[in-house]
Formats: sequence, structure tokens, C-alpha cells
Amino acid sequence: MSQQEQWKSKLGFILATSGSAIGLGAIWKFPYVAGTGGGGAFFLIFLLFAFLLGYPLLVGEFIVGRKGQSDAISIYRKLAPNSKWHLLGRMGVLIGILVLSFYSVVGGWIILYLFKALTGGLNGLSQEQYGALFGEIISNPFSTLLGQFIFILITVLIVAQGVQKGIEKVSKIMMPILFILFIVIVIRSLSLDGAMEGVKFLLVPDFTKLTSESILFALGQAFFTITLGASVMVTYASYLPKTQNLPRSAFSIIMLNLFIALLAGLAIFPGVFSFGIEPNAGPPLVFAVLPAVFSQMSFGIFFFIAFLILFLFAALTSAFSMIEIAVSTTAKNDPSKRKKHTWLFGMLIFVIGIPSCLSYGIMAEVKLFDKTMFDLVDYAVSNVMMPLGALLISIFISLKISKEELFEEMKQGSKVGRLFFNVWYYLLRYLTPIAIIIVFLDVLGLLDLITK
Repeated sequence: MSQQEQWKSKLGFILATSGSAIGLGAIWKFPYVAGTGGGGAFFLIFLLFAFLLGYPLLVGEFIVGRKGQSDAISIYRKLAPNSKWHLLGRMGVLIGILVLSFYSVVGGWIILYLFKALTGGLNGLSQEQYGALFGEIISNPFSTLLGQFIFILITVLIVAQGVQKGIEKVSKIMMPILFILFIVIVIRSLSLDGAMEGVKFLLVPDFTKLTSESILFALGQAFFTITLGASVMVTYASYLPKTQNLPRSAFSIIMLNLFIALLAGLAIFPGVFSFGIEPNAGPPLVFAVLPAVFSQMSFGIFFFIAFLILFLFAALTSAFSMIEIAVSTTAKNDPSKRKKHTWLFGMLIFVIGIPSCLSYGIMAEVKLFDKTMFDLVDYAVSNVMMPLGALLISIFISLKISKEELFEEMKQGSKVGRLFFNVWYYLLRYLTPIAIIIVFLDVLGLLDLITK
């Protein structure tokens, strides 16, 4: 039987796990959902969900993973034998595949934009021309499929090398570079005339702009950016030694994630307001709006290329975790199987992602529930499947692992006391599931019926 592979260092685990959390969710998705969801009010609700719901659940997933020391499906079988809970692991694998199927499309857009920027194709355009260019790029079936393929190819080549030599090694390089580039861009963005209007939009809550849908988006965003509800963190934690401090690691990851989301907002909204652009531009915000913002700065193309590089690094570190959960369930920590299975899942994800990739081109008119294939998969995963997965994981931990077992597992590698543990336990057992259920009922319009 193959021995379970482990992270080489505590820092490697923190950076790789943070990389999973700090990706398109924080850099691409957060600014546009915050922009459409009301800015400061959305950000405040997002923060509350991240700390009160995200943190307890992240610690819970870490406990499950380290206690199970296997792939996601096998862990649920091991901890809850002769039950159907292993389906939760299978659901996580499905979520990872679906997320990467549309995630890789955006990763492909980043690669195409980076190529355009490096070859001078983004120089000297007007704001309208940048918008037209974005529409032209995403509607071209050949270039978008090529970009998606290259993104998945890079992901596969790294993940195929394993946890230590692939994911951890590359994350240790990419994550520090990402932070440095981000801070440089934020400093430049904050130096623009009128930048404080963008800061005010992001940080000063206006609760009149909040809707039940934006609250659901904030909940989905909290789970999506921290990669919760998909058992990805269960899988990453299965590679941990018993000496790792789980509560502290989870806190570090939450804080890094929120810090990057804040940096993303501070990199984008000051420029958006400085140049009189609407913040609710939606998914094109980063691709159609940011180039126009950077083009009006001194050395703007340099800053935009730097932004695209950090954007690509962040996207890749998240992609690693999405494909890893699938590979780990079939390769069973066998190095001879890992490469083959990584390639097979890579090809499967590419094929599944083709409808999403073509959603802004030849399949633009193909819609379900009034959504393109890209938007449908994004909505289903971010706002339904991941919150549902989070709900089920919180119930699983409460029902299938005794309170004393949870405390003993949490204590290993840390010095947590009963008070901390009890607060964490009751947040996870009661607040997390109740909050998720209430938000779901509100969005479905059932909450009003119940309360009348």
C-alpha cells in the first residue's frame, strides 16, 4: 500500500492552500460581484460570512482531512463506514471538475490577454476599443479554445509532478511574487486623482444596495474564494502531519484570502472611479475596464502586464487544487498512476469546458434558465453546489465525529483550550447550517412564506 504523501513544510502547505483560495475568486470574481452587489455593504457581509461561517468550516475540513489521511471519497468512507456519506466526496470531485471547466476558460482569457499585451496589441486603444477587443477575443472559438487548452496543459504538467515537487514547489515561487506585484499595483492605483471615491465605494457600506441575491452571492463568494464545500481543503489537509496547527493555519489562510480580496478591490475600484467608469460592469470588469484604466497611467502597459502575470499565477494555484481532488481519488497516492490520471482528468475537464468556452461566441444563444453555459455552471457551482456542500460537511462533522474526537484532533499541533473549541464547535454545528439554509430559503422566496 502506498504511503500518503505529505507537504514538505508548514509554509508550503499555507502557500499552496492560500493559493487555492486566492485565485480567480478573489481577483476576477470578487471585484465584479462587489461592484454589482453594492460595494462596501457587500464587502462587509462577505467579511462576516468568511469569519463566522468560512473559518469554522475551514478548520472542520482540515480536521476531517488530517484525521482521514486519504483521498476525499475514502476519507468519508473511513469516518462513516456503511453509509452514503462517501457521496459527499464524490460531490467534491464533481465540483472541482465543474469549477475548473469554466475556470480554465477565464485562465485562457488571461493567457490571450498576456500575449496581446506582450506583442503590443493593447497599446493606444480607447475605452470603447478595449471593450470591443474583449468581445472579439472571447467570441473567437479558435483562440479561446487554444487559451483554455494551454491553461489546462500548464496545470496538468505541474500537478502531475506530485504534491511536494509540483504543487508545493511552484506555489512557493508564485505566491510571494503575486503579493509583491499586487502591492505595487495597489500603490499605483491609489495615487490616481479621485482614487478615494473608489476606496469609499469598497469600504463604506450602503445597505440600501443590498438584495437577497447579493447576500447569496456574498455567501457563495466566501465559500468560493476559500474553496469550501468541495472537499478540496479536506484533500489538501490529508497530506498534513499531526504537528500542523490547524486553527492557526486556517486563520492565516482566511486572512490572506481577505487581504487579497481587499487588494483586488483597491487595485481596481480607485482606477474605475478615477476614470469615470461604472463599477458594475460584471465579468468583463478586469478584462475590458482595467486595460482602459492602466492605459491612462504612466507606464500603464507595464503595470497591466504585471497584473496579468499575477492574475495567471493566482488562477493556476487555484486550478492545482481543483484537479488534485479528482486525481487523488483515482491515483490513490500511487506515483505511477498520478501522471496518467492527471492527464486523463485534464482532457476530461477540457472537453466539459468547451460549451462554457464557446458561450460568448458560437454558443451565445444557447441558454438554460436564461443563462449561457458559462454563467449557468458558474452560478450552479458558486451559489448552489458549494454552499450545499458546505452545509453537508458541517452536518457530517457534527453527526459522524464525536465531540471528543474533534477536540483531540484539533489539539494535535496546537494548544487550543476548551473555550475556543466549544465556540468553534457551536458555530460549525448550528450557525453555519442555519445561516446557509436561511439564505437558500430567502433566495427561493420561501422565507417570506414561512415568516408570514
